[in-house]
Amino acid sequence: MAPDGGGFAKVGEQVVFAGTLITTVQATFTDPSGDTFERDVVHHPGAVSVVPVVGEGRAVLLVRQYRAAVDRVLLEIPAGKRDVDGEVPEVTAARELQEEVGMRAGNLQKLAEFYNSPGFCDEHSFVYLATDLEAVPSAVQGVEEQHMTIEEVALADVPALVRAGELVDAKSIIGLTLARELLGA
Repeated sequence: MAPDGGGFAKVGEQVVFAGTLITTVQATFTDPSGDTFERDVVHHPGAVSVVPVVGEGRAVLLVRQYRAAVDRVLLEIPAGKRDVDGEVPEVTAARELQEEVGMRAGNLQKLAEFYNSPGFCDEHSFVYLATDLEAVPSAVQGVEEQHMTIEEVALADVPALVRAGELVDAKSIIGLTLARELLGA
């Protein structure tokens, strides 16, 4: 994604909080008329997510796991943060697919990239379609993944799951919608 400030420019930032995953800063900007203003910004290393296709292209593997930020269990496509310096997104996606659902993709195709919530956060995400899957040992990371379940869901059921509020995760909705379109499901 090409940067285009449209006449706006960041002139500096002051760290407010630095955690293990995110850093919060107060950033100073100039607008097109030269006036300055400040915004709180969250820096995030970025993320990947994967739509693992099974059942001759008619179903996908999803994970159901606890998400502390919303204090609830969510149904999602496998995903993870880009926390290995220099690792290209495709490699991160392949690693997350193996760790979370114990699959290796014979084919990994980028479906999209997007900013999750650019009003306050710079998290840049990639979503991939994984096909030609082969079972491999999983390597779950963290307490949430140790308690998550893997579910096979028909692609045809995705719109109803979204409408029913059963599927509320944005990256999953984006990835599954694009996968359905690409696969004609």
